[in-house]
Amino acid sequence: MHPTPAQPLDGSHDREIESLAEFDEVVAERGSLAHHRVQAVDLTDRTKTLLTLDTTGAMFLGCPMDPTAAAHVRSSGALVFPPVPGLPFDPYRGFAYSPDELFESLEKGYEATPDAQAYAWFQRTKADGDVFASMLRAIHDDAVSDALDELLVGARVVGVMGGHAMARGTAAYAGAARLGRDLARAGFTVATGGGPGAMEAANLGAYAAPFADGMLEEALRLLAEAPSFRPSVTDWARAAFEVRERWPGGGESVGIPTWFYGHEPPNAFAAHIAKYFANATREDGLLARSTAGVVFLPGAAGTVQEIFDNATPNYYESRGEPTPMVLVNEEHWTRELPTWPLLQSLARGRSMESRIALVDRIEQASEVLKRLCS
Repeated sequence: MHPTPAQPLDGSHDREIESLAEFDEVVAERGSLAHHRVQAVDLTDRTKTLLTLDTTGAMFLGCPMDPTAAAHVRSSGALVFPPVPGLPFDPYRGFAYSPDELFESLEKGYEATPDAQAYAWFQRTKADGDVFASMLRAIHDDAVSDALDELLVGARVVGVMGGHAMARGTAAYAGAARLGRDLARAGFTVATGGGPGAMEAANLGAYAAPFADGMLEEALRLLAEAPSFRPSVTDWARAAFEVRERWPGGGESVGIPTWFYGHEPPNAFAAHIAKYFANATREDGLLARSTAGVVFLPGAAGTVQEIFDNATPNYYESRGEPTPMVLVNEEHWTRELPTWPLLQSLARGRSMESRIALVDRIEQASEVLKRLCS
């Protein structure tokens, strides 16, 4: 899902090196690192190579290397941004996170995981107002966005939006999981806000897509034993990893959570997790990348905000042709939070009018979305 180093240097992504294997391939193929960007690759064992290569205009972002090599590439015209010690995250990372990475050390309790430690660092530095920490957060979020763009090249992405309060073991959670499975089986890449509740359910469904239908029903029963991330994120996350261990090799999907909502842990069923510090960047990025449409499950203020964040570029066609929007649950969206009438009024007489729909049952959402995409 990443550009190959052998491509001609006609775009920024073609010059990015994000793994040691890519580094070795570029060196073997081109014999030069001129104008390349090397992101978070440990080069401590490539000192001899670095001392002989042309690094004119190159940039090394958070790459551990021998001081001799670092001095040489600087003298040859490269910029070197060294790793920042003491951080619970890598601001220069080249790839999205994996659940295993964010939940490392879960056996010691959630508080010991990199995810929890990154949130604690965020809270501490945000309170301090440290400009260096602000810069590191911005660099990190830009790197995550870059990684996400590379990951999703050519994908038909459907966003599934809904609240974090939806508990495992409920009919609503099971319905959201079946929706995620249906969308994945139809060839869409499921993307969610990456957290618990409806978001986890949709990622779970995509994970279950390659298996026989009975797998999801059994997984739902197992997860119901830890219905919420409250009071224990540790127990909640362990239940998810137990499902993954019992059925390894599930389908891939994307989660896009944020440390801004530190009480909301990421879920373990999204294969690729693009986690941000800046919630505004995360929200806009999630909706902008849902190029095949968005399904909105019942939610509260956050989901209402997402509906109109999505409706605005569809209204103005600022991102091109309007993308499908499917709202699920008539009672919720016409009476409890009457968002649908306003959305209809906005859409009337515009191109987006034919790309919006309200369905009563979640079982209808996948087919309606596919029809709106055609």
